Amino acid sequence: MTTVADSGIILSVRNLVKRYPIQGGLLSKEVGSVRAVSDVSFDIKKGETFGLVGESGCGKSTLGRTILRLTEPSSGQIFFKGQDITTLNPHDLRKLRRQMQIIFQDPYASLNPRMTVESILGEPLTIHGICNSKQERRERILSLLDRCGLRRESISRYPHEFSGGQRQRICIARALAVEPDFIVCDEPVSALDVSIQAQIVNLMQDLQRDLGLTYLFIAHDLKVVQHISTRVAVMYLGKIVELASSDDLYQNPKHPYTQALLSAIPIPDPTRKRERIILKGDVPSPLQPPPGCYFHPRCPRSKEDCKIASPRLEQQSDPSRESHEVSCHYV
Repeated sequence: MTTVADSGIILSVRNLVKRYPIQGGLLSKEVGSVRAVSDVSFDIKKGETFGLVGESGCGKSTLGRTILRLTEPSSGQIFFKGQDITTLNPHDLRKLRRQMQIIFQDPYASLNPRMTVESILGEPLTIHGICNSKQERRERILSLLDRCGLRRESISRYPHEFSGGQRQRICIARALAVEPDFIVCDEPVSALDVSIQAQIVNLMQDLQRDLGLTYLFIAHDLKVVQHISTRVAVMYLGKIVELASSDDLYQNPKHPYTQALLSAIPIPDPTRKRERIILKGDVPSPLQPPPGCYFHPRCPRSKEDCKIASPRLEQQSDPSRESHEVSCHYV
């Protein structure tokens, strides 16, 4: 694991935990907790797309929101450009919002239906005091529409007048309005048709190239993640179980959970066949995770050690090669 001071690192997460208390009884005392994110650590390099994949409910979106402090972490540290943002007060955190933005999953729910596009895109400009006049503000909004592939006459329309793909373009334009360096993309294409997904992904890649953006790209569609990501982390029950470059992860998956996920990707060529790995059982409850390795009840390689000790995310390949980290006793 690289250090926070290393050059080229824009975001570093260290031992991040997010737990939700469960209350019960007449006095509503805490009777338990759900660990949505459990001791997660990783780095994101400036200008890259860091993919985050896993089954629904594994903690991907919670991790993304916690990194931005839209959800407060229970413990751990989040370093953005070398600064620990978990210690910032609300006033300083608000200043930081210009540099860190988010694109939400549902373009239908994330836009206020009572606001025009001009109001939606102009609101962050007003909040952060970016434009000095109404004319400058309008010109900036029109420029955002041009950059995101929307017609200029869209400025006076309301969200219900747009398709899902167009709405997501508005959401992207809103995130770009304050000129951020880092954007959390929380499953930005999962609610869209397949043909529209490709357009949005291509738009995001063009924006990254032109503006030097850094993405945390959260998704459950493994092919989309493979296409857009530089490096990929695989989550299971709140923990990262494998982290590697996109090419290395897809060509040489080491963790049995990653292997099972990749075996489920459809192959377009009917003459080619891939052995499907079927996992037994269901994902354990995050309220009562299993002891030892969280994956051991479903793992085909599970042994007695796996039921006792929790494996650490460690480097598995030759140190002279690109990093490939795996959390497994028997890799």
